[in-house]
Amino acid sequence: MESETIISKQFYAGSDLSSNDVQIRPSIFKINNNSTKAHIERPKSTFGFMILAGTFLLLLAGAFFVFQFQPDFDQLHLERLNSTGGIIFLAITVALFLFKGGMFLYNLFLYFKYKPIESVSDELLPTCTVIVPAYNEGKLVYETLMSLAESDFPAHKLELLAIDDGSKDDTWYWIQQAKIKLGDRVSIFQQPQNKGKRHALYRGFNLGKGEIFVTVDSDSIVKKDTLRNLVSPFIVDEKCGAVAGNVQVLNNEKAILPKMLNVSFVMSFEFMRSAESALGSVLCTPGALAAYRRNAVFACLPEWIDQTFMGQPSDIGEDRAMTNMILKQGHHVLFQRNAYVLTNVPEDYKGLYKMFIRWGRSNVRENIMMAQYVWKDFRKESKVGARLLFTEQSLRIIMTYPFFIFMFYFIATHPLLFISSALLGILIVSSFSVLFYAKRYSFSEAFWAYSYSVFYTFGLFWIAPYSIITAHKRGWLTRG
Repeated sequence: MESETIISKQFYAGSDLSSNDVQIRPSIFKINNNSTKAHIERPKSTFGFMILAGTFLLLLAGAFFVFQFQPDFDQLHLERLNSTGGIIFLAITVALFLFKGGMFLYNLFLYFKYKPIESVSDELLPTCTVIVPAYNEGKLVYETLMSLAESDFPAHKLELLAIDDGSKDDTWYWIQQAKIKLGDRVSIFQQPQNKGKRHALYRGFNLGKGEIFVTVDSDSIVKKDTLRNLVSPFIVDEKCGAVAGNVQVLNNEKAILPKMLNVSFVMSFEFMRSAESALGSVLCTPGALAAYRRNAVFACLPEWIDQTFMGQPSDIGEDRAMTNMILKQGHHVLFQRNAYVLTNVPEDYKGLYKMFIRWGRSNVRENIMMAQYVWKDFRKESKVGARLLFTEQSLRIIMTYPFFIFMFYFIATHPLLFISSALLGILIVSSFSVLFYAKRYSFSEAFWAYSYSVFYTFGLFWIAPYSIITAHKRGWLTRG
């Protein structure tokens, strides 16, 4: 990811870190004290409005043409019902639809059941080691460290480690500048060569003295109360082994793709991980912000650092792998909606698809790993929820190629029916994301859910099948 300078002062209320090169702007975090909403103010743009308007018109056109082509759809359905293959296809489709619909309703129930854990008192807060691995982040790593240093967390209980993973730019310089500014509040280390994020974290785990390890990406900014909210579940729930933070997009005022991704992230974290957390089975604690109980980490650290896939060392998916190994130990893995972090995401198509490929490959690998323990007695409490989540993810992977083949067959034989039905499907399914984001945050920005779904359906549909067939490949992809 390219180096980027952001204004850290906008995140600090009442900070004493003022300097001549830092300008004060209103906080990007706008908390309404009378509600649980955390509104993030973003500037509007004419081009963005045109994208949203064009998307909405496209979806309405799709709905119109579905109505116009209704006789053709009826004929297609009759042809399927008159063939054995068509009946089998229809039965599988109905079964999958019922399962997915049932899972959605179950997740909705779990979402309303979920409640974030409030911060415990300073006296009860555990000692905490925050590890920030950095590679080619430039000044942004300085801003990350400044935001962590300004956390509302007892200073004597907080250990901050910054580890430069053999960067080729000025990252080490900015880490040194943070050291000059913060003094003994931060310890800095430099890897002799770039060995990957997993090895940088491994060094931090072995150096850290805290009861809880927190990992934060070096392109991420936290709120003042994020750390204390993130680690409080370890005190409230003695079976908690890991906690996922609430990730939103930092750079979504700069480009269209980050605007879309921010709405997607809110659905992924605030809806899906809330549901998973209600089951104590969050499947992935994100690299941008995650916390782990010390003894849970060291129970799997040798396996984690030496993890391989098809004979090759695993150099991606370190966050999902750690989560999986902690779940396997029988620990609860939770989500804290009140532990906010803003992180940078790719702003162009190439960077985005590389990030998704990396995530897709990791998802395939870790589902295979999870299959090795999820049907065993890995936890004393109910294992039904974790098994349902695993089944849903596995079905998504298993059905990728059949769906991919059917999609191309449908396009080849009935292109207009495919396009119109796909657009109508996006309009219907994505409306939940729109309503969810509008309720939680901003009505106007919620419509980016439609644009993201159109973009993903027609521009990134190939990611899943490609990730599956190349799951054995190594490489971070988005690193320079």
